[in-house]
Amino acid sequence: MDKFIIDGGRRLYGSVRAQSAKNSVLPLLAASVLTDKRVTIRETPCISDVSCMAQILRELGAEVCFHDDAVTIDSSNATEHTIPSALTRELRSSVFMLGSLLTRFHRAVIAYPGGCDIGLRPIDLHLNALKRLGVSIRERDGYVVCECDRLRGAEIQLDFPSVGATENILLAAVKAEGRTVLAGAAKEPEIVDLQSFLCAMGAKVRGAGSDLIEIEGVKELGGVEYEPVKDRIEAGTFLIACAVCGGEVEVEGVGAQDLGILLHKLRENGCKIHTKNDKIEISSYGRLKCNRRIETMPFPGFPTDLQAQATTLNAFCEGGALIVENLFETRFKYVPELKRMGADIEVRGRNAFVRGVSGLHGAVLTAGDLRGGAALVLAALGAEGVSEVLDLSHIDRGYDDLQGKLKKLGAEIKRVRV
Repeated sequence: MDKFIIDGGRRLYGSVRAQSAKNSVLPLLAASVLTDKRVTIRETPCISDVSCMAQILRELGAEVCFHDDAVTIDSSNATEHTIPSALTRELRSSVFMLGSLLTRFHRAVIAYPGGCDIGLRPIDLHLNALKRLGVSIRERDGYVVCECDRLRGAEIQLDFPSVGATENILLAAVKAEGRTVLAGAAKEPEIVDLQSFLCAMGAKVRGAGSDLIEIEGVKELGGVEYEPVKDRIEAGTFLIACAVCGGEVEVEGVGAQDLGILLHKLRENGCKIHTKNDKIEISSYGRLKCNRRIETMPFPGFPTDLQAQATTLNAFCEGGALIVENLFETRFKYVPELKRMGADIEVRGRNAFVRGVSGLHGAVLTAGDLRGGAALVLAALGAEGVSEVLDLSHIDRGYDDLQGKLKKLGAEIKRVRV
């Protein structure tokens, strides 16, 4: 087990480039099973969630080869349709494999997915949509067993714009017979990226980025070499880090259109923001002001994956903030760790009431989930004194060389083996 040792209180300066988006790469890896041709995904981040998804593909019989910063998948010899429970419980995104396996083999067996402990994340939306495409579903000993003779296009209405369900429907419908119309679709940039990837393979998909997506089923898909979009959540984490610590930072790879609500909130804090093409510059000096209210919502609303980082920022600011978490019911588990550093935060259900303090002090902290762990790193960077952040396995799920990038910006952070 590794830990970070962080000597806080230093301003950040410089430029950092965002990695490819974790939330895009994972469904692209799942989509590689849709074809028996080679698929190459360039600039793949070195994170444990990618390693776990690669192992799932190997268990299915695919060949997965990492070379430089790319990964090549050859699933021509894949025959297995059961995903081992140990892997599905480790990786929430394994649920994407349902649509791909049903398209490829007309059968998929998967344990209920796991991932970070941030509350219930039922897959009913996924399963109900698959039923509309002609899939029969039953539960057996903690597994979901999905089967069909063939997949048929259908009209599907999502009650909630779930990113995972939207992506799973795309993967299941892309080779289904006839036309599928998905209403109430999620609009995240990663959905648009999956559409681009599938179309590069020969699929006929349009409408991603809106709430209505149309899919015309095709008989075959080919291979592709593809570079995913950059990670707006990682980019947002670095922007908030600069706001917490003070200084001037440029983040490359992500445009303002993907982080519009965060940039609005950072300006509300008192940061100066300048954007041009795929670059965002932030400057932060003096004590900032609290946001009056941040409420997580599906895109283009405030991302739940940046809620913990934004709460941390407000803990340093002047005034008070209300943070409302609408998507996950237990996503404030990091708050007790912040309170050990001197933060004044009260959690009531899905609401966190933040009263800004003049500063936090160093402490020994434990990361309990991916984004909460990132928030603790930001708190340690802005605090006076030395902090330790333990259990980096959660942070490693989504951030590639976080300490290296922060050191490049001037942070005093090192990773050591416990």
